[in-house]
Amino acid sequence: MTSHALKLDHLVIAARSLEEGERFVVAKFGVATAGGGAHPLMRTHNRLLNLWGGAYIEVIAIDPGALPADTPRARLYALDDPALQRRIADGPQLVHWVARVDRPRSLGRWQAQYRERIAPVVPMTRGSNTWGLTVPDDGAFPSWQGAGDGIVPSLIQWGTPLHPSTVLPETGIALRSLTGFHPQAEIVAEQLAWLGVEHLMRVETTVGAPAIVAEFELPDGSVVTMGESAESVVAARRAEAEAGEAAKKARRRVKVQPQAHLAGQPQEEAESPAAEAVSRPDSRTASEPSDDATNPPATTHQPE
Repeated sequence: MTSHALKLDHLVIAARSLEEGERFVVAKFGVATAGGGAHPLMRTHNRLLNLWGGAYIEVIAIDPGALPADTPRARLYALDDPALQRRIADGPQLVHWVARVDRPRSLGRWQAQYRERIAPVVPMTRGSNTWGLTVPDDGAFPSWQGAGDGIVPSLIQWGTPLHPSTVLPETGIALRSLTGFHPQAEIVAEQLAWLGVEHLMRVETTVGAPAIVAEFELPDGSVVTMGESAESVVAARRAEAEAGEAAKKARRRVKVQPQAHLAGQPQEEAESPAAEAVSRPDSRTASEPSDDATNPPATTHQPE
């Protein structure tokens, strides 16, 4: 079929409440989010932050004021999953991303052709906005051969003429890179290539839990990293342990040296704990996107 690389639509930050999500965004970027709204079907609500280049960040949380549904369905983005709820109990997290299918291609027709690859398309609304979003029936993150965990994107097709990024306040914040870490990186990468989104995210193998790391550039040129990979956590803990061991050794040398001096032996100069301590990294820096970002693949399985 004709190749059409998809575009990044938005990144998803899950939070226990919109208030927590708002504080998280302000702490990261120094900019407040703009008004979003409620999703009646999913019983969630959100706030948005514009990004340069026609994308945005969505802060989403369960809406405590949502009306109960007669036949409630599972909320999107695994928000009902106890594992995700435990994860965001420690604070808002970058958990997912969404790729956009632009017309005249039909997301509904594409999904009907490849049901094993693409989750059902759910019609959704927020105020006057309408769109179709791929959401598994159980509300979990999309996956392929059991691998997904937020790294495989949801797909969206807007039914309204104006994309949210065109009406949100400008921030000047640009997404520099997006990296997914997954134990089954090859399977995830295969699905990204099939969807036509591998130019949007680099996938790396991890020995730990799946994670997304995004790197942003602010208007003043500074760089902000969001998300934490298993590797960065392991490296930070290792560095912390090594620093502690170095400090213990230095203290032992300081205690032993006076005795050696009294015995007529030359006193060794004690090493400073700081000289051996390994500083803990603030965060993992996401890799720069590959050259494929400007040269999307020649073939993907998408409707003409």
